[in-house]
Amino acid sequence: MVKAVVCGAAGGIGQPLSLLLKLNPIVTELALYDVVNAVGVAADLSHIASPAQVTGYLASQPDADKAFQGADIVVIPAGVPRKPGMTRDDLFVNAGICNTLANSIAKNAPNAFVLVISNPVNSTVPVFAEAFKKAGTYDPKKLFGVSHLDVVRASTFAATAIGKPGDADKYSIPVVGGHSGATILPLLSQAKPAIPEILNDKEKRDALVNRIQFGGDEVVKAKDGAGSATLSMAQAGVEFTNHVLDAVFGGKKGKIVQSYIDLGAEAGGEGIKKEIGSDLAFFSVNIELGPAGIEKILPIGQIDDAEKALLEAAVKELGPSIEKGVSFQPAPPKL
Repeated sequence: MVKAVVCGAAGGIGQPLSLLLKLNPIVTELALYDVVNAVGVAADLSHIASPAQVTGYLASQPDADKAFQGADIVVIPAGVPRKPGMTRDDLFVNAGICNTLANSIAKNAPNAFVLVISNPVNSTVPVFAEAFKKAGTYDPKKLFGVSHLDVVRASTFAATAIGKPGDADKYSIPVVGGHSGATILPLLSQAKPAIPEILNDKEKRDALVNRIQFGGDEVVKAKDGAGSATLSMAQAGVEFTNHVLDAVFGGKKGKIVQSYIDLGAEAGGEGIKKEIGSDLAFFSVNIELGPAGIEKILPIGQIDDAEKALLEAAVKELGPSIEKGVSFQPAPPKL
């Protein structure tokens, strides 16, 4: 019996994410939570023949806490979407929403695994960490910043760049660092299978790195004010969520993914700090999933000179973003 909660379930990411999560046979209860329309989305999804029983809750309802009670995993795409001209960092307005949700989770589901999609992830994950610390419920092994769309994009864009777009699912490219612009570090030198046609052509390589780092801008521009990367983010978010569900509740071992996490979650985090030459508290790294969530933090490994320069830039930009989340002070409640 696994209860999953989607916060922001009526939004552009939340609806397709909830649909895809409804199809996972591990999930037996799916609670949808939002400020509007969650009840209607739940009614719609409840007609689908899969094990998960769906309920919807509005934040304004007196019994809204029921959405979180007994939750095993909470996925959070809630917040304001990007518009043309905005960076992910411009979305720090979402910090207040994240803090409120963190308090509800701490109160009603203190042992839940929490997957944060709400941007800017580089800052919102620290917001969650600080809120859980204040509530006395923080387990860094259970808090994940979902940077998986960068991994999906890296494979898709690399395959396209070498003229094999139909083989995108055959390529694996780790992406570390953060989840915004220059903090996104695709490790093209570690691609499997190798992509020498990209690595040996500086112009192609620079173009590919830029597209991976700023792929979200493509979608925002193409949608012309009508939204951001919702469908691809929903697919990537559910793919990552399914990996966590498989490891924690499905008994599958040895799955390695990348996620933006607290480097204090496991001893391997100290090794990461040495690799990046910084004492950053949060970083997207290779992790091995298991029943506890983050079982191991794995090394970044060997990178080439071009990636070392990108790493330096990522570390420099991440510091202020992390501090912004750590030092966030929610507005006092209105009297």
